[in-house]
Order: sequence, then structure tokens, then C-alpha cells
Amino acid sequence: MRYGRPQVRSTRSPLTEEEKQNKPKVTKAFLRRILSYLLPYWPRLALVFAAIILSSLLGLLPPLLSGRIIDDGLLGRDFPLLVQLILLSFIVLIIANLINVLENYLTTWVAQHIIYDMKNQMYDHLQQMSHRFFTNNHQGDIITRMTTDINGVQSVVVGTLTRLVSNTIILVTTFAALVQKNWLLALISMIIVPLFILPTNQVGNRRWSLTMAKQEQTDASNQLFNETLSVSGQLLVKLFTRESKEYAKFEKINREITRLSIREILVGRWFRVIFDTFTNMGPMIIYLAGGFLMIKMGSGLTVGDITVVVALLGRLYLPVNVLLTIQVDIIRSLALFSRIFEYFDIPVEIKNSPQAIVPKECAGTIVFEHVSFHYEGKPVLKNINLTIEKGKSVAIVGPSGTGKTTLINLIPRLYDVTGGRVLLDGQDVRDLDLNFLRQNIGMVAQDTYLFNGTIRENLHYANEHAQEEDLIRVCREANIYDFIRTLPDGFDTLVGNRGLKLSGGEKQRLAIARVLLKDPKVLIMDEATSSLDSLSESLIQEAIEPILKGRTSVIIAHRLSTIMAVNDIIVLQEGEIVQQGTHWELLKEDGLYKLLYETQFKIALEDLEHR
Repeated sequence: MRYGRPQVRSTRSPLTEEEKQNKPKVTKAFLRRILSYLLPYWPRLALVFAAIILSSLLGLLPPLLSGRIIDDGLLGRDFPLLVQLILLSFIVLIIANLINVLENYLTTWVAQHIIYDMKNQMYDHLQQMSHRFFTNNHQGDIITRMTTDINGVQSVVVGTLTRLVSNTIILVTTFAALVQKNWLLALISMIIVPLFILPTNQVGNRRWSLTMAKQEQTDASNQLFNETLSVSGQLLVKLFTRESKEYAKFEKINREITRLSIREILVGRWFRVIFDTFTNMGPMIIYLAGGFLMIKMGSGLTVGDITVVVALLGRLYLPVNVLLTIQVDIIRSLALFSRIFEYFDIPVEIKNSPQAIVPKECAGTIVFEHVSFHYEGKPVLKNINLTIEKGKSVAIVGPSGTGKTTLINLIPRLYDVTGGRVLLDGQDVRDLDLNFLRQNIGMVAQDTYLFNGTIRENLHYANEHAQEEDLIRVCREANIYDFIRTLPDGFDTLVGNRGLKLSGGEKQRLAIARVLLKDPKVLIMDEATSSLDSLSESLIQEAIEPILKGRTSVIIAHRLSTIMAVNDIIVLQEGEIVQQGTHWELLKEDGLYKLLYETQFKIALEDLEHR
């Protein structure tokens, strides 16, 4: 443990008004919950505290030995003793520093394993969240809880907890040593404490306000980066020739950040000047008081005693400063755990029944019985009754916002019904094992998502054991194989972030191939051909019937190619089935389907006839 002048650490910022208002409610249950993460590692934590105590006690020896070095060694002119005392001080210092290394290793080890446990628990918990959770919460907030918040636990264990314990022990042991040496000088040494408490708080407040102002400008800068330096943003800037305007906007923000940074740094430097001034006043006062007691009062104090008191002052002031501001760290540490627990406490909405059924096989018959669904109190689906026989295909059409996507999301239990039930082969899907249910359902979403990897890796996500011939087969079925063959790296071609290197049609055909590789009994396609150009649509049209053959298929369709291939068409309007039948049957009725056909499908039909 170092002695002499204390190290100046950056002042911790005070609590904001928002932090004060949102302080977590500390209860026994809350504290027990925090301790539950520490208890598995209590043997190592016990070693940490033992190391802190031992290090604090050993840290007292060099200052105390310095008194004997001066009185007995130097003034007593005993050179052998002087050498022994210096060697002893050196050995003690090495041992104390080695113990500090051990303490840092142990606290880091414990912190990292707590983070490991919490991240595993959080990831597992998030994986069980319903689709509703991910649509209602910002992705950035979810990632922040998973990374920044949990990583912050290390600062709680390594920082707040150990700093509280170590500084308390250092303060107690140092003050006890001062009193033992000379109680009057010990009291005098405390006079200087109020002189640096006040500027510490004032500078902390000022620095915090500057930091917050700079953070606001930094946020604005990051927002500008995200908007203007992304692929889509840059395209927009160029097309509207806004380069100079955006540069002027950034230059203004950057200039303000520079100005605030300079002020923030200077505030810190002035604080260090003030801190150094006041902490150096302590030894001067001790020299003055000690000299007065020795010279004027005939006290038994020695030069060595005064030197010991001065050396111990450095161990006294820093712990006082730390403990005066430790409340901020404690509140923020508790708030950190509160944010983490907030996510842990979100109930798992979609989960397996305790007696989940795992049938031997899936035939694929789907039945909706009086199904209704409400979202945040708003009715989305109303009394839906529908039977889809195994191996048959159904297209769902209707205006936007009528509940088409919600209806198909009920089949794999991305949501659960709020009324009625959905049956698969006569079993309520809520009673089926989730893995069994979803393994037998393949879904192609409108917003095709590809991982930033190769075509092969994206296909293998559906079936990691698939062979090369399997990949070729499904890609032929989805009419994407001829395109893949033209690529220099074939299946090992990188698709880029979210498949950015592929066109919309190529991504969707690849997504269809990926689902086919899964070979599901039930195939769900949510406007899966909506992004295809005319050529791609033609390719899918050629393949759509063999894709649907032998599978129960439910398709949200805006494309004529899909509608013409299905066995039945369901027309939804305001969450209700208003028409049902084949394409030609529905055209004979003066209903919504005929209107959709006239305004949406007929143009596509005429386009096909003229090819």
C-alpha cells in the first residue's frame, strides 16, 4: 500500500435529479438477491477481505518504521540498524504490493464470473421472451441491458464494494496509529479535512454539468453519424446534395464538443491544484504543531514521531474523500442491479405446458376455433373459424392492418390467443412441446433476415447436418441455384450484414430455400414474394406448386403467382373472415376480393399475359 502524498483520483460526479428521483427501493429481498450472486464465490471474497485487512495493516509499517529510521538510525548514528530498518520497510512494501496483486486478481476473477453467470441467465431469459417483447422494446435497450449494464457489475465488485471496505479499514487503522503516536497531532491532522471536502463537491458539481452538456452534444454527433454515414443515409445526402449542410451541422456540434472538453479538463486541473494545496497544508500544520510541542512545550515528541504522523496523513485524507462520496457509487450500483433485475422479472409469456405433449409425428392439419386476439386492449382478430386440411394450401388476403400477420403468428405461438384456440392435428398448440411445434413449422417472413456470413452458413441454420446435395436441391426448388453457381465462391459467398450484398429477390429466394431445407410439415409465408421483381416472381411462380405440394401452407399474399397456386383463399377485413373460396369463385362475388383483384391483382395478370 502506498504511503506519502495521496494519489489524486478523478472526482465522482454527483447524482443527477433523475437518479435521485429514481433511486431503487432497497429492501431485504433486493439485497438478498444481490448477495445471491456473490455467495457462490464467498471463499474467494473472504480471501479478498482478508487481503484488504492484511494489506492495510502492512501499509502502516513503512510510515511507522520511518520514525525509527530517523530517530534510531540517522539521529542515533546506528548504521547496521538503519540498514535493517530500510530492508524491512522494503520487504514490507513488496509483500503489501504482492497482496494487492492477489486482491486485484481475486476481485477481478469473482467479478468476471458473476458477469458470466448473469449474462448466461439474461441470454437464456431473453431467448424465452415472446415476439411481443422484441416488438415493444428498443433493440438498443435490450443490448445495453445484456452488455453495458451487466458489464458494469465489475465496477460494483472491483470498485464500490472493495473501495468501501478497503478505505474504511485504511481510515480506521491509520487514525488508530495516529492516536497511538500522538492524540493531539491526530486531532490537528483532521483540521485540514473540511478544507478539501468543499472544493471536491463544488468541482464535482461543475464537472458533472460540463460532462452532461458534452454528452448531449456527443449524442447529437452520434445521431448525425448514424443518419448520414449509413448506406441509405449517404444515398439520401447525395441525391439531395446536402453535403455542405450536413458538414456545417457537424462542424457546429464538433466545435461545441471541443469547447466543453477544454473547460472540463481545465476544471479538473484547477481541482488538482486546490487538492494538492490543501493536502500539502496538512504536513505543514503538523510540522508547525509538532515543532511547537517539541520546542516550546518540551514535549517528548521526536523528529521521527512527527515524520510518522506526516507520512500517515497521506493514508488518511484519500479514504476520507472516497468515503464522503461513496454514497453516489452505492446508489448507482444498486440502480445498476435494479435495471438488470427489471429484465429478469419480465415473465415468460410463451412457455411450455408442464405436461407438454410430444407427438410421434406431425400431419399438418390446422384448425382455428373461435379465435380472437387483442393487442394492448385493441381487438385485432374476432371469432376466427378456419380449417386447413393437411397438405392443403391457403392464401390470406386483405387490406393492410386487418390481422393477417397476427393470424399466422398464432400457429407457431409467437403470440398466444386471447380467446378460442388453435389446433394442430387436434391438439391445442399451447399443449404441444414448443420445440416439436416450431420444428415442424417453417416460416418465411416479409422482412428477410440473413446473418452476416456465407450462403452456406445461412442455409445450414435450418439444418446444420445438410449435405451439399441437399443445399443444391432446395436452392433449385427456390430457383436460386443458377444464381449461386455464377458467384466465384458459390455457397461460400459472403452475403454481408443482413444480406446487403444480395438483391431483395435473391435474399427472399435464399430464405425460401433455407426453410425448404428444414423440410417442415407446415409452411408459412408472410408476403414472402413481395420484394421480388418480375423475373424473380416468374421464377418463383414456376417453383411455387412443388414448394407447396405435400405441405400444409398458409400464405399471406400480395402477388398473383401465389394466389393462383393455392387451394383456398381467405379474405380478412377488420379482423374477421368476410369471404372464403377459390380465386374464380371469389371473382363471381361482388365482395372485397373482387375489389382487391381489380385494384391490385389485375394489373399483375395483364403484365403476365403480355410477357
